[in-house]
Amino acid sequence: MKILLVVNPISGGVDKEPFLRKSETLLNKYGIDHKVFKTTGVNDEHELKIILDEYQPDRVASVGGDGTTLFTAIALLGTDYPMGIIPQGSANGMAIELFVNPDPIEALKDLIMSDTIRGLDLLLVNDQYYTTHLGDVGINANIVDAYSKDKNRGMITYARYFLEELDKLKYFNITVKANGETTRANGLMVSICNSRKYGTGVPLNAVGNPMDGKFEIVIVEKVDTISLIKAGLAKFDEEYLKSQYSQLIVTKNAEIEFEEPRLLQLDGEVIGMFDKIDVKILTGAIKLITHHDNLNIK
Repeated sequence: MKILLVVNPISGGVDKEPFLRKSETLLNKYGIDHKVFKTTGVNDEHELKIILDEYQPDRVASVGGDGTTLFTAIALLGTDYPMGIIPQGSANGMAIELFVNPDPIEALKDLIMSDTIRGLDLLLVNDQYYTTHLGDVGINANIVDAYSKDKNRGMITYARYFLEELDKLKYFNITVKANGETTRANGLMVSICNSRKYGTGVPLNAVGNPMDGKFEIVIVEKVDTISLIKAGLAKFDEEYLKSQYSQLIVTKNAEIEFEEPRLLQLDGEVIGMFDKIDVKILTGAIKLITHHDNLNIK
């Protein structure tokens, strides 16, 4: 067996070296051939594809947070390489959704041992961008934008921008065309969901499944500080979601329009300003190494 570890050294402000030292010991113990590819922010996708062609691993491990998972998934599109996730980001939202063991070494052991490989959906946005987890326009995208410009990382930094954004909430018009129907709303955020909740624990919907060939659009029409704090601190609760001022649309394709260009983020990465967003599901686009504790498997 050959394993390629794709590592984002700076994701979530987490030092990856302790994990890499432990993984080296584990893989050497069992005679498993392996290589490490570290992202640098310069031509990463091109360089990773070169390594994939040359090394031809049996399995690929994404070592980082949601952004690293997305980066690795995009590089593997159209290939037969199966991918597993090693949670090493600040929130690890997608790893949580897929029931990945939170202990990185235990997650690596699962990746090595499991013969359970299933399709993981991707969302294609405007025929150019991808998301495995969540994307949005509105309050959270603004927070992500501010966070991305700060040299500091981690949940404390994110929380600071979260509280700042609450003081300047602004409503905007949202039009969603999906399933042959048009929905119009005046809201604070519209989210594109391939799962149920943010890595911070804030829930968006109760039905999201990144392996079911569908995605959810959540329109948040009213938010207050107390509600957001409760959402962040409480357990995932379907009754809580039903009590909130939002609309839920389940679909395979959608067009989302705004009166003026607005900031879009996908999996924690700021994409740009758009007045129209076209979203399509790519069912089972990635081969995911998982296990039967993953409740998304049907």
